[in-house]
Amino acid sequence: MKKNEHIKRWGEKPYYSLDYYLKKTFGEKIYKVALDGGMSCPNRDGTVSTGGCIFCSNGGSGDFAIKHDKDNDITRQIETGINSLKANEKFVGEKFIAYFQSFSNTYAPVSYLEDIFLQAIDHPLISALSIGTRPDCFSSEIYDLIERLNHIKPVWVELGLQTKHEKTAEFINRGYTLEVFEKAVHELRKRNITVIVHVIIGLPGENADNLYETIDYLNQMDIQGIKLQLLHVLKDTALADLMGSFHILTPNEYIDILCECIAKLSPDIVIHRLTGDGPKDLLIAPEWSKNKRQVLNTLSHELKVRGIYQGQKLKRNGGF
Repeated sequence: MKKNEHIKRWGEKPYYSLDYYLKKTFGEKIYKVALDGGMSCPNRDGTVSTGGCIFCSNGGSGDFAIKHDKDNDITRQIETGINSLKANEKFVGEKFIAYFQSFSNTYAPVSYLEDIFLQAIDHPLISALSIGTRPDCFSSEIYDLIERLNHIKPVWVELGLQTKHEKTAEFINRGYTLEVFEKAVHELRKRNITVIVHVIIGLPGENADNLYETIDYLNQMDIQGIKLQLLHVLKDTALADLMGSFHILTPNEYIDILCECIAKLSPDIVIHRLTGDGPKDLLIAPEWSKNKRQVLNTLSHELKVRGIYQGQKLKRNGGF
């Protein structure tokens, strides 16, 4: 890529941001409405494990989602979420993404999934459906359902990989192997489903090089988006019980790692997240992450000062 060409490619940012992708795809700013499908997780109910991933809160990583009700009224959740967003004085736009966030949102019978997903996708203000889940929570019937929905409106599937390293995966109690992840990606892409992968920065036992190996691995996979998530230590998690036994990243360390991740990441992959939110009432560490705006502003400044853009150090065929 020629000097400064990336600026023209992605607007004002030196990386392929979700905001840029949404405006190019839908013609305007789009907001996510976080929903609760009322499901659990095989890593909690005993099917795989009972503890869940060590960093996962009691809300199943859906602490900001509208709470589920016994009537499975997804339309109510959407309306509540939209009204909440519109109450913000900075709100603009009339299109939304229905984001099933809490727990594993393909972990239910197909008939149940079809009901709640159709409620979401049929809503006139919903432009796309995003489903957060685990790669071990699929069947051929579920894949086919998602494919049918994708013909109605765009469907994204978000998979919580976190790391490519099996040793780390075992430590965090992820509960599935890399082979399972790869099969899910293959099946989804075979049906032309957009795949977004979650990666955690700062996992216990991992250094920056381990993380970059995960980025290099994902560059070789057929994925369309990535969420780079700072490790948050939340109350009432197994990770909280391990406090003091692993390193918590400093702001400078995190910015350095983010800059390198962006430089190594394929320019074809949309970056959906660069830090993430930890509920302030649950967050134990790192305290500095509460100021998300400052983190993003510092990142923007450092990318500019260092002249970094996405794909600058992309590793191809064993070299850069």
